[in-house]
Amino acid sequence: MHLPGRRGVLRRLVALHHLLAQLYRNRRLHIGVGHIVLGEKVRVGLSLGKSLLELGGNNAIIITADADLDIAVIGSVFGAVGTAGQRCTSTRRLIIHESVYDAFLNKLVKAYKQLKIGDPLDPANHVGPLIDTDAVRMYQQAVDKCRAEGGVFAVEPGLPEGEQYQSGCYVFPCIAEVDPSFSIVKQETFAPILYIMKYSTIEEAIQIQNSVPQGLSSSIMTLNMREAEYFLSPDGSDCGIANVNIGTSGAEIGGAFGGEKETGGGRESGSDAWKIYMRRQTNTINYSTKLPLAQGISFSF
Repeated sequence: MHLPGRRGVLRRLVALHHLLAQLYRNRRLHIGVGHIVLGEKVRVGLSLGKSLLELGGNNAIIITADADLDIAVIGSVFGAVGTAGQRCTSTRRLIIHESVYDAFLNKLVKAYKQLKIGDPLDPANHVGPLIDTDAVRMYQQAVDKCRAEGGVFAVEPGLPEGEQYQSGCYVFPCIAEVDPSFSIVKQETFAPILYIMKYSTIEEAIQIQNSVPQGLSSSIMTLNMREAEYFLSPDGSDCGIANVNIGTSGAEIGGAFGGEKETGGGRESGSDAWKIYMRRQTNTINYSTKLPLAQGISFSF
C-alpha cells in the first residue's frame, strides 16, 4: 500500500491495524462483533479523527396490555432467533405487561417448540449455527450466569446432538424469566438467548428498557396511540432506533442507522449515509463595497 505524500496517514492506519489485530487475539477482552472494548480502543486510536461506531445493542420490545399478541409473537421470535441471535439489532429482552404476561409467554413457548435448527441453506430450517465455538462458549457462560442470578428457563438452553451438528456451533434458542436488575440482562450475548420480564406501568417499562448501557434498537407493541407517542417522545426510548408494532430487527435499512450510549454514536445509511465521510465548512462572503462591523463599531480611517 502506498500513499504518496501521506506518510503520517499510512503510519496511523498501519498502527491501528496492528492494534485491532492484538485486540482480537486477546481473548480476555471477549471481543465479538461490535464489542464496546474494541470500540473504545478504536476511538483512542483515531485520536481527534472522526469515528462512526456501531458497538452492538441490548434491544428490547415492550409488549403492552393493548398489543396485538399475534403480531407481537412474530416480531419477537424473528428478532430473537433470526440469524441465530447474531444481529446487532437482535431482540435480547421482552418487557411484558403483567396482565398479558402468561398468555403471551404461552404463545411464545408454543412458537419456540416449532423452530427447526440446522443447515441455514435449507429453507425448512429457522435457526442456523453460531459463528464459532467461542460463541457457543459465551452462550453457555451466559446461561450459567443467568441461572446463578436466579433466572428460570421457560424454554431450556442446550446443544443439539446428531451428525448434522458435528461442527459444535449449534445451540438451542432459549427463553429465561428474569428480573431486570440481573447483571447478565444488562450485557449483550451474541446468541439466541431471550430474557423476559414483567412490568406494571408504561413508565416502568420504559425505565427498564433504558436501564441498560446500550442504546441501539427498541420497539413497542401497542394499539394505544398515547402509549406509542409516549414511547417515541423525549421521555421514551433512549435508543437510536424506536419502532412501533414491528420488532427491533429488519426494518432499519432505509433510515439513519445507529445508536446512543455505549452503542457508539454516529449514523449510517438513510439520510445520514454521507455525513460522516464529509467535512463541514462555514463560509461568509461580503459582496458589498463596505465592511459592516459587529456591535456597531466603526473606524475613522
